[in-house]
Amino acid sequence: MRLFVQVPCLNEEATLPLVLESIPKQIEGIDEIFVLIIDDGSTDRTVEVAREHGVKHFVFHTRNMGLARSFRDGVDYALQHGADIVVNTDGDNQYPQQSIAELVQPLVRGEADIAIGDRQTKTIEHFSPFKKVMQAFGSKVVNYAAETDLPDAASGFRAYSRESLIRLNVVTQFSYCMETIIQAGNKRLRIASVPIKTNPKTRESRLFSNIFQHMARSGQAIIRSYLIFKPYAVFTTLAVLFFVAAAIPFVRFLVLFLSGNGSGNIQSLVFGVGMLVASLLCIALLVISDMLRTNRVLLEDAMERIKLVQYADERLLDPHTPEELHVARTGLTHD
Repeated sequence: MRLFVQVPCLNEEATLPLVLESIPKQIEGIDEIFVLIIDDGSTDRTVEVAREHGVKHFVFHTRNMGLARSFRDGVDYALQHGADIVVNTDGDNQYPQQSIAELVQPLVRGEADIAIGDRQTKTIEHFSPFKKVMQAFGSKVVNYAAETDLPDAASGFRAYSRESLIRLNVVTQFSYCMETIIQAGNKRLRIASVPIKTNPKTRESRLFSNIFQHMARSGQAIIRSYLIFKPYAVFTTLAVLFFVAAAIPFVRFLVLFLSGNGSGNIQSLVFGVGMLVASLLCIALLVISDMLRTNRVLLEDAMERIKLVQYADERLLDPHTPEELHVARTGLTHD
């Protein structure tokens, strides 16, 4: 079984040695372990430091493209080189790399398709009380959307099986964390949670400038994913609410009219008609979204088949004689 540990990096020359030195060299049930660096447009000595520590697998971005794109390009490279399991960690040494051995065990034993490191956020000292509350709330929202029961849905310390990565498709440009959980939950992939301890904080996050920006972007990703997989729940609820809002003024006007006081209450009819139109629009959107959902399922099925063929051929690549992948704004080209 072949494991790739991918490390997205943006100017991580100071902390990268700590990460690389603590990645396990041997893990029970794993035959080969390779480290993959995704250089997301670094301007410091990140790449040189990685080479000095013996890293031979690289994906280069010609400019900063974000965490989601880094994850997607790293997965593509790893699957091309025969990865059976892909572990994603951070270059800032937030996660204890020694825990990779425990993280992959549910996958090695065949008990899960995805394993997520539970940081036990309530015990993290540098998290403010507000951040701890929002982390818990965010996990509950994601669990509701994905029909899962994960204590730390925002954790980026994860292990994915080859089969799960073939079925998942990352489309967001911010962070893949929420999106892949909602996809995995709705595609009935098995997700395990593995308790871990986090390392002391080394720097501020570069993914977002403050917690409110993080909440806004994460919320946007959750809503988008939820609409993709459960549009009927959203539009049916809205249609019912608008219909009730239309029925109330209609009933009010009818009661007044029958009692002889209907004159001068035409506003109730106007408001009711507006709400009724909104309800009908929601029903129309429900029909359209259901058709789009059918289309998406067919497209995803075709993409899975394409990936199976593509990566089956690419497994012939020898990871002991690696190549470097350069990602330009216009696409992928091999160096």
